[in-house]
Amino acid sequence: MDDKLTEKVNKKLKEGWIKSTMMIEVLAVTEEAAKESLEKHIDRMEKEEKALIYRKNFKKIDKVKNPLPKITEAYSNVVELELLTQNYDKLVYMVMTYVPSSVEILEPGHIKMDMGEAQGVLNSIAELIHKFAAAGIGGVIIGT
Repeated sequence: MDDKLTEKVNKKLKEGWIKSTMMIEVLAVTEEAAKESLEKHIDRMEKEEKALIYRKNFKKIDKVKNPLPKITEAYSNVVELELLTQNYDKLVYMVMTYVPSSVEILEPGHIKMDMGEAQGVLNSIAELIHKFAAAGIGGVIIGT
């Protein structure tokens, strides 16, 4: 990381931004599709406001045998990211939108949020569940 980026990251951490890591994996039927789709996915992430990806480490693309039923061979591509988000609501949004395989919050040790941010997180989750229900791929069954 160059000095300018290090300075920017440190400034945002002092402002209370959240530092985390994410692992994102794609599985595709060709090596090229695995590479291109993950790169485009990360490009979209990098354009998000209130988020800063300051390190990305693309791993070697691996050939996977029988990864899913009816698929005999595919290619897995993984990237490890380090990023900052302005607040917890934005981190939740990033997780719901870009679906990492794992997330680890590195800093701060404790996260405090006001009621508005807590409500924002809950509404983001509710919105996602409603999108799944509207698409016919999920939702919540309400007992009577």
